[in-house]
Amino acid sequence: MDRAAGLSVRLKLTLSYAGFLMLAGVLLLAAVWVFLLRYVPNRAMLINPDDKPTSGVFPVRSALLEVFAPRAAAVLVFLLVFGLLGGWLLAGRMLAPLTRITEATRMATHGSLSHRIRLPGRKDEFRELADAFDAMLVRLEAHIAEQQRFAANASHELRTPLAISKALLDVARTDPKSDTGELIERLHAVNTRAIDLTEALLLLSRADQRTFTREPIDLSLLAEEATETLLPLADKRGVTIETSGEITPTIGSPALLLQLTTNLVHNAIVHNVPEQGTVWVKTAVRPKAVVLTVENTGEQVTAELAATLTEPFQRGTERVHTDHAGVGLGLAIVKTITRAHDGTLTLTPRAAGGILITVELPAVAPDADTS
Repeated sequence: MDRAAGLSVRLKLTLSYAGFLMLAGVLLLAAVWVFLLRYVPNRAMLINPDDKPTSGVFPVRSALLEVFAPRAAAVLVFLLVFGLLGGWLLAGRMLAPLTRITEATRMATHGSLSHRIRLPGRKDEFRELADAFDAMLVRLEAHIAEQQRFAANASHELRTPLAISKALLDVARTDPKSDTGELIERLHAVNTRAIDLTEALLLLSRADQRTFTREPIDLSLLAEEATETLLPLADKRGVTIETSGEITPTIGSPALLLQLTTNLVHNAIVHNVPEQGTVWVKTAVRPKAVVLTVENTGEQVTAELAATLTEPFQRGTERVHTDHAGVGLGLAIVKTITRAHDGTLTLTPRAAGGILITVELPAVAPDADTS
């Protein structure tokens, strides 16, 4: 935004200091003058050495004014000069931290997010501002780095099905006798994967921007709906799903929270022990939050691997080798939806294998209508 040039803050503070000092000086001199007028008579009789009054009268106040006025003016001039010089130095010293913050802001504006202010000294308003700005830079730098990784991974993932489609079409063009039915099936599978990936990216973007309407909802009902929808997949893979819990009222987007629950249950089914796995879906209420936990049996998961599973396009050990490998955005979508609903997501490896995923969302207000 273009603004008209004005006085600097340092100059304004200097003038304020000098003006306040001048005002204090004027008030002090006025008080002295009033005091003198109160106890000094207007005229006084001259007394000779014999303590006998003479006929002469001496104008005391006028003589006092002639002496007082020049000295008072000199004091005010001194206070003005002292206030301007002292105010300029004090203002510069006080505003020095603000100058460092401004320089850091300019550097961040030009793309340098790695710079930190690191303002020394004890805690005060300027240091609180500097620390808050440094924390903002840390979050912003991490967010931009995450977005860059996401864009690079998304480009790679989208390029893969397109490259496969191009290769299949090139083979069909050079070999007219190729099996058309097989080509169509393979192209259909590749196109379906590209569509799933695109829809997942759109859902991720929508959740991250928080462009959705919030309404009261029972999270336990969404857990039941997701479980019923995925029962055929669980039966096919020989996985048992056990659900339990209580009514868990919260506020959010029913569609997004259903997607969150479905992704968690689907993830627990796919990445499980074949033919004898188990998935536990539970809901619970805490004093100020509702909790959804999805726990499954499976292979051993290290804490290091669990910490990366919510990153976009990160896959576990067997994810890319199954017929339900997905697009690598399932838990990333869960993380984004949870964050968009002001919740927390925790992944904890189980000692016996598998993983425990906990989603904690704010509980609905006691007087809210959940019907």
